[in-house]
Amino acid sequence: MKSYRKELWLNIAGRRGFVNLTGDVEECLRKSGIREGLCLVNAMHITASVFINDDERGLHTDFERWLEQLAPHEPLSAYRHNLTGEDNGDAHLKRSVMGREVVVAITEGRLDFGPWEQIFYGEFDGNRKKRVLVKIIGE
Repeated sequence: MKSYRKELWLNIAGRRGFVNLTGDVEECLRKSGIREGLCLVNAMHITASVFINDDERGLHTDFERWLEQLAPHEPLSAYRHNLTGEDNGDAHLKRSVMGREVVVAITEGRLDFGPWEQIFYGEFDGNRKKRVLVKIIGE
């Protein structure tokens, strides 16, 4: 069995945003040489997410609006976490809803997606460098 590991670094300008990682993950798969196996992609920060969905701008706007309704950034006093001096209590909750990681099957050297599926990074407390781990195992 072979193993491949790569960290992708991102710096989202602004507090929140979504980035399509599919091409980066496909490049990792090409470099790995693995033809059959599994690919794990996970956000290595507790205020960011990795998820699979459609790459459609309206949907991303819907995510942004829905998440802000579930856990609005303000008022900052709404979150006990913010009593530590931070202002990202909402970002921790948003990450919990959107998820930490995804696992995608690899078949014949390709990510084995369903129709329209792509991998996204969701940032909920940006303006600084954060990383995503890509770990691929298989033959």
